[in-house]
Amino acid sequence: MANRNELIKKVTENEQWLGKLYGKENAAQQKERYCKAIDAFCERYGNRDDLVIFSAPGRTEIGGNHTDHNLGRVLAGSVNLDMIAVVSKNNTGIIRITSEGYLENQVSISDLSVHQEEAGQSVALVRGMTACFAKKGYLIGGFDAYVTSNVLKGSGLSSSAAFEVLIGTLLNGLYNGEMVSSVEIAQMAQYAENEFFQKPCGLMDQMASSVGGIITIDFKEQPVIEKVEYDFSQSGYALCIVDTGGNHANLTEEYASIPSEMKSIAAHFGKQVLREVTREEILAEITVLRHQYGDRAVLRAFHYLDENERVAAQVAALNRGDFDTFKQLIISSGESSFCFLQNVYACSSPREQGLSLAIYAAKRLLNGKGAYRIHGGGFGGTTQNFVPIGMVDEFCRMMESIFGKGSCYILSIRNYGGIRVL
Repeated sequence: MANRNELIKKVTENEQWLGKLYGKENAAQQKERYCKAIDAFCERYGNRDDLVIFSAPGRTEIGGNHTDHNLGRVLAGSVNLDMIAVVSKNNTGIIRITSEGYLENQVSISDLSVHQEEAGQSVALVRGMTACFAKKGYLIGGFDAYVTSNVLKGSGLSSSAAFEVLIGTLLNGLYNGEMVSSVEIAQMAQYAENEFFQKPCGLMDQMASSVGGIITIDFKEQPVIEKVEYDFSQSGYALCIVDTGGNHANLTEEYASIPSEMKSIAAHFGKQVLREVTREEILAEITVLRHQYGDRAVLRAFHYLDENERVAAQVAALNRGDFDTFKQLIISSGESSFCFLQNVYACSSPREQGLSLAIYAAKRLLNGKGAYRIHGGGFGGTTQNFVPIGMVDEFCRMMESIFGKGSCYILSIRNYGGIRVL
């Protein structure tokens, strides 16, 4: 803990540590960002002697498109874009959070019930995370925080999960001696998003942000998490995310239809999730399933089963250093999402097909050399691309000529999840 001057001194003297979080080439920029956040906190809440900084990263989904909500397998990694919070305890019993560019949110720790009017707002996530800590018997208390983020909303990098994990990480650090595990923080974050924010989601986003690094997760029973020790930067390829600028407004029903339709197929067999159903069972009942639930539900079930197998194959390929096979599995995953999961564009908005266009452009340029797929929930948003280092400039120029300047991001995997910085 430190006051303004002491904390700024720590930041400016620890460029090497910031390089571990963000990459050496970004350390100087992050020093400036951290110092601005410290000053912004002090301007808003005054200088304190107990200032601390917490960070939670965005995530990239590498494999397992829409599998987590049916207890499937995923492959994901935290990235070098994050949310940071400059934080100090207060003795008011009030949580006060100012996010850069937004008005202050306040939550009283004496009222941690669901507020219907807060659905879809960040204040609901604060209330939800605090409620989870209290419900599980952990300590809670008031604090002041200034938050700044470079995890773009709607980017497929999961800004909501990063925010949830950030709140959980700072409650853990401020009041619980960091005794709450990263896995439990992720589980509480999913609950907060489902029940308080009122958006259906699986657990992959929160788990990848909270745990950090490249991880594969099997959600069949209790989440089984394994680290995947592979350095993409040494593969000769860059991880490029293309933001197509799609409009995510009014798409909650589109997202919700995916787990709903998958679970309807499972329910036909007396099961709760597709993880408990086999491909052979579906094929044996396919005429009835098509009639009762529709072809799309059946196709989404097949995507789920195939994607689970692909994740296992991706992990095996990375573990043996077989990047060529890994690339083919990435492409195969994207094709399955397009054809069978059908989340590349919304049926209600056929004029908006930026993801389809980004995939076409990537295929034309990278065919036989790189890999490309939809990234995240879908229905607009971003694509994920593995681009040979020597083609990155050409790739970004092409994508920015279609989707605008700054639409192509070159990311790296971060080996830390939600943490107290410095």
